Amino acid sequence: MVTIKASYTVVPNQPTPEGIQWLSDIDQVASLLHTPTICIFHTKHNHGTLVQHMRNSLSKILWHYYPLAGRLRRLREDGRFELDCNAKGAVLIEAETTKTLHDYGQFLGDSIKELVPTIDYTTNTPLEELPLLLVQVTSFLGDEAFSIGIAMCHTLCDGAAGFQFINSWAKLARGEPLEPHEMPFLDRTVLKFTAPPSPPRFDHLELKPLPLILGRSDNTAEKNKKVKATFLKLTAEQVEKLKHKANADESTKGSRPYSRFEALAAHVWRCACRARGLDEKQPTLIRFNADFRNRVIPPLPRNYFGNALALTAAASQVGEILSNSLGHAAQKIREAVEVLTHEYISSQVYTAPLFLVPF
Repeated sequence: MVTIKASYTVVPNQPTPEGIQWLSDIDQVASLLHTPTICIFHTKHNHGTLVQHMRNSLSKILWHYYPLAGRLRRLREDGRFELDCNAKGAVLIEAETTKTLHDYGQFLGDSIKELVPTIDYTTNTPLEELPLLLVQVTSFLGDEAFSIGIAMCHTLCDGAAGFQFINSWAKLARGEPLEPHEMPFLDRTVLKFTAPPSPPRFDHLELKPLPLILGRSDNTAEKNKKVKATFLKLTAEQVEKLKHKANADESTKGSRPYSRFEALAAHVWRCACRARGLDEKQPTLIRFNADFRNRVIPPLPRNYFGNALALTAAASQVGEILSNSLGHAAQKIREAVEVLTHEYISSQVYTAPLFLVPF
C-alpha cells in the first residue's frame, strides 16, 4: 500500500521567459495524456533528505526546461493547443509503500500504477490548471530502494524528448553541470511546414480507415469485441534470437541488418495474423509512429524538445505475411519508415485533419 505523505509545487529556481508558445501540428496530434515512466534505484538513502534533494534539483532543471512548468490551453476558434509559459510549476509527490521490491515483481501491469502520478482529464478541472509534469518519489519500506515515477504531458514532448529531460535532470541531481550542447532546443516554429503542391503526391495509407474483414460491410463486430491488454516480457536472448531470425533471410537483406524494432514489430504482426485465423487474402495493416528528427530538411536541431513523430503504415495480405520469412515482414516495416521524407511528412500534415489520428 502506498501512502502519500506530502505534495509540493516546484517552480523554476530562476525567472524564465513568459508568454504563449506555439505548438506544432505534430504536438497537436499527440494524445492528451501524461506518459508514465518509472526509475528504480537500489541504494541506501534517507527519505526526507532524498525528497528535498529531488525538489531542489527539479527546480534547477525546470529553469532549462521551463515549458514543463507552464500550462496548456485550448483555443476556441480552431481547437488547437498552445502553451502558456507561466511558471506555475510541476508537482512532486512524497510517498512511501509498505510493499517490497519483490512484491512488484517485474514492475508490469496495474500494480505499478500506484507508483506514478496520474491526471484525470475527465474531471471538471480546467485544462489551464493541470500540471504538465508530475513526479512521485516513493521509498520502499524494508528495502534500501526507492522509485521515481514521472508523468509528462504527451502534447508537450515525445519519448525521445522525455528521456532527454530525465537524463539532464539526473545529471543536475548528481551535482554535474549541463554542457552547452546538452541544452534543450525549445523553439517549435522549426516545424512549421509549408503547404505541399496540390493535388497531393502521396497516397497516405496511414490515414485511411483500417481494412474490413472480408465479407463484412462494416467493423461493428470488431468494435464490440472485448479487448484486454497485457505485458509480455522478452529477454535479451529472445530479442537477439528474433533479430538473427529476421536477418537470416538473404533475399530480404538490405544495406544494414534489421533493428530490434523491425524484428519485433514484424514478429508481432505475424503473430496477430496467425492468431486471428483470417483468410489468406485478408488485407492486413500495421500502423506505428516513427521519429523523423533526421528526416526533415533541415534536420531538427540537436536536443529538440517536442514531438517529432509521424504516423506510418505497412500493408500486405495475411497469406503473404505468414507464408514468407520474418525478414520479409521486417522489410515491409523498414519501407514504411523510409517513406517518411520531408515532403511526405509535410503532405501528411496538410492532407488530413491530424486531430483525428492521435498517437
